[in-house]
Amino acid sequence: MRWELVVFLIGLVLIPLGCLLPLNKLPPLPNDKLLHFLAFGGMALMAGRLVHSAAHAVLALLAVFVASWAIEVLQNRVPGRKFCWRDLAANAAGILCAAAVLALLKELN
Repeated sequence: MRWELVVFLIGLVLIPLGCLLPLNKLPPLPNDKLLHFLAFGGMALMAGRLVHSAAHAVLALLAVFVASWAIEVLQNRVPGRKFCWRDLAANAAGILCAAAVLALLKELN
């Protein structure tokens, strides 16, 4: 199994779990926006590396963004959590950086 798939599947479980835990169940987080950027950027990078065409990469990145939006919406149902536009912006920034890295990697190959 490719390592990208393993990392993607682990993220597919851990990221929603962490984002949807009640606030009182989470440890103090050092920088919430940086964690959003890294988590969804990493997911987007792994998703983009798993596909074999530019069109599929765009769809994969879009799917990661839609999932990040859905998680933010679902947070409204979790005690102590709520939808946050800044979190969604950090998710989008991570995904856009992953798109840039994927484009650079494609140029290098």
